[in-house]
Amino acid sequence: MLYLVIKALVSAVLIVAASEVATRYPGLGALIASVPLVSVLGMMWLWRAKPDAANMAAHAEATFWYVIPSLPMFLVIPALLRHGAGFWPALVVGCALTILLYSIMAWFGPRFGLPI
Repeated sequence: MLYLVIKALVSAVLIVAASEVATRYPGLGALIASVPLVSVLGMMWLWRAKPDAANMAAHAEATFWYVIPSLPMFLVIPALLRHGAGFWPALVVGCALTILLYSIMAWFGPRFGLPI
């Protein structure tokens, strides 16, 4: 149980740090947020739970492929905001697009050897 709390606290501190930096320095905050800290932490937690090289390799490769459908969201949201959309509607559209693209990836991915 203590390990679970430590994992949650470390992860939360990184998210809070990125958001706090972004309030003062948007570019630096974006840089911090774009660093794959969550993926690296996830790999560390996974390795501790199951130190299996083949499993880790499959996880890291799948992570690469599942990042791709999330990227258009980071273009759609600023485009909508710059054209007068409110933040929440722009975020909902960006997230909906990401969910759609994830669904497509999850449907097509296994046909090309990508594990779900």
